[in-house]
Amino acid sequence: MISEEDARAKILEIVRPFSSRRLSILEALGRFAVQDYFARLPLPMFDNSAMDGYAVIASDCQKGARLQVVGEQPAGADRKLRVSNGNTVRIFTGAPMPAGADAIVMQEDITRSGDEIVVNIAVAAGEFVRQRGCDLGEGQKILTAGEGITAAMAALLASQGFDEVMVGGDVCAAIISTGDELANPGEKLQPGQIYDSNSTLLQGLLQRAGAIVALTQQCKDDADSLRKAFEAGTRSEIIIVTGGVSVGERDLVQAALRNLGAKIDIWRVAIKPGKPFLFGQLRNSLVFGLPGNPVSAFVTFLQFVRPAVLKMMGAADLELPKAPARLVVDLRNDGDRAHYFRGRLDHGNFTPIGRQESHALFGLSQSNALLRLASGEIRKQNDLVKVELW
Repeated sequence: MISEEDARAKILEIVRPFSSRRLSILEALGRFAVQDYFARLPLPMFDNSAMDGYAVIASDCQKGARLQVVGEQPAGADRKLRVSNGNTVRIFTGAPMPAGADAIVMQEDITRSGDEIVVNIAVAAGEFVRQRGCDLGEGQKILTAGEGITAAMAALLASQGFDEVMVGGDVCAAIISTGDELANPGEKLQPGQIYDSNSTLLQGLLQRAGAIVALTQQCKDDADSLRKAFEAGTRSEIIIVTGGVSVGERDLVQAALRNLGAKIDIWRVAIKPGKPFLFGQLRNSLVFGLPGNPVSAFVTFLQFVRPAVLKMMGAADLELPKAPARLVVDLRNDGDRAHYFRGRLDHGNFTPIGRQESHALFGLSQSNALLRLASGEIRKQNDLVKVELW
């Protein structure tokens, strides 16, 4: 049995990012850039008005000043207008600033009569003017290799004239759930059967991580079924098998993998829940053996499978988001393994939810965060802790 830190490091040492490809910026949503991108243009590209109003020289605009309207500048083509002392130009939001003007007075702050306005307030230089480059400078880095492409990032790339971006490859996964007791949701349960919830859980987690689920398959607890399932799974980059990875007489996954020539790199990790975790390589596929209990499968997926998937896709940040929290109750870990408590982060407070046992799916469904306590660690009510969010 090895530590979770050593297990994660060993997995990530073996994992390699996939080949990159060029996608349109919309196709790239949810994927990760494989190179840096830099601004081609400043934002804004020119000084422009932040308001509908009048372009003025601020020193002309004491309260009660009268100014002659000499033109109008809408958003769009620059009409090359100029403002001189005693004059003003009607202007609209986003329109380029006329030469000579150094401020905007809002239309609500003037009184207009014909081609003349009366300024009803004092105006400061720079007021309601968006300066060229105030948001983004030309040559500034806008996207770092390994960073995810969000809708806002796609918009920024578009603002710079990019229509494509280089991103990492897609990860295809096969999910194999094992057990004579499993039935599909919607089927009639026979005595002693349970519904297969792990396949649904893992499909959701893989999709949230950006992977493609290429195969889901249920297997009976027999060597031939497992062999056929693993053979089919090798068409995917990763194979996730749940159940059958422990050491009972009906736990046949390790033997089936070894009979197919798999290399087992990790077997058993000092983590609770999730000790009977397996990682290996079968031909060109990475194999993750997760415990059959749903909470154990959930925790081991987040700690070991998710970072591997993200690295394969080219991500730089492989960690779950973390947040500070105040602990609502006393907690302690008297065991010899790191323990991940499931709970809810709400308004800065973390509360453990439900039974902290590996089968307790309802409590997991009500949770949104994990709190890790090392072996022997004790935390008191109101302690500040860091929790992982999913």
